[in-house]
Formats: sequence, structure tokens, C-alpha cells
Amino acid sequence: MTSSVLDLAPVVPVVVLEDAADAVPLARALVAGGLPAIEVTLRTAAALDAIRAIAAEVPDAVVGAGTVISGQNVSDTVAAGARFLVSPGWTDRLLDAMKASGVPFLPGVSTTSEVVALLERGVTEMKFFPAEAAGGTAYLKALSAPLPQARFCPTGGISPASAPSYLTLPNVGCVGGSWMVPADAVAAKDWARVERLAGEAAALRG
Repeated sequence: MTSSVLDLAPVVPVVVLEDAADAVPLARALVAGGLPAIEVTLRTAAALDAIRAIAAEVPDAVVGAGTVISGQNVSDTVAAGARFLVSPGWTDRLLDAMKASGVPFLPGVSTTSEVVALLERGVTEMKFFPAEAAGGTAYLKALSAPLPQARFCPTGGISPASAPSYLTLPNVGCVGGSWMVPADAVAAKDWARVERLAGEAAALRG
């Protein structure tokens, strides 16, 4: 795996799975479309089993855990096979747990003070969340001059139309989004549609 989650692909799919049985075919479709890094959020009871299945059965996928908000989440997901961690925000306790996990992590930030606090702790790669609500591309552009060492994966409200404007920013490595895994496609098990949408997302960085 590359040294940074931010450099695996232009888009990290943010996946919410109600049924762990969908995890492997969904992950295969995303990888086939060119999106190997897959963030499975801990918003459903199926999440840990989904991470476990992808880690075991889709070797080309780099599966991570999203919505990580506790030390227990960290240990559970890493044990299940998560290869990176993403949190919507951070505390000192959560940051310590993620640092101790041994896998890459993206703690969530939405203010300049949070970015500076993470830089103080030696963390330079972060999730900017909720991206659109927190100021979008204008906010990130404003951060790039005083804090050029911070790199981001903006997530939250990003669409295929807005993603390219984020990806042109010097401090954005990738964006997170769920538009390539629409709930109706997952429910219908329309993996061909997921692969097509993933392919379009993978091509967003021209």
C-alpha cells in the first residue's frame, strides 16, 4: 500500500451497508472501477462483518473503517481487517488510540484550530468534514497558504459536479463521497452500475 491513504485514488467511496453479504460484490465492483480504497462506515450492525469479508475476499481492495469515534471502534475495526481509519472529529483520547493502532488514519476537522492542534501532534493528513457545510473549497483554499503542510480528504455533501474543484486544490489528496454507491443500486445488487459510477469517479482527476 502507498504510504498515504490520500494517494490511493481521487475518490474514496463512503459505504453504508445494511447487509454484510453485499460487501464483497460491492467492493469488487468499486475496485474494478478503479477505486481501491473503500471506507465502510460504522453506522450499521453489518459494518464489522462487511470489513472482515472485504479484507478476507477482495485482496485488491484497501478497506478502511469510517465513523470511528472511540478506542473500542479502533480496536474492533483493526481486528476485523481495516487498513485505515477515518473519524468525523477527534479528541486526544481517540487520537491516541488511532496512533497506537499501527494503521493510517484521517482524523476529522472543520476548523483552523483543530488543524493546528493536529499539526502540533505530528498529524498532517486529515478528513475535512462536513466539507460543503464547513466552507467547501473556499475554506480549504484559504488554509493552504498559512498551513501548507496539512493535507485533506474532504467529505460531506460532495458530488461528481463539485469533486473536481476540490481535487485541483494543492492541499487536497482525494475526496470522500457516496454517489458511486447509491442505495438503490446496492439494494438492487446492480454491481455493474456501481462499477460504471466508480469508473467515472476514478477519472475525475484528469
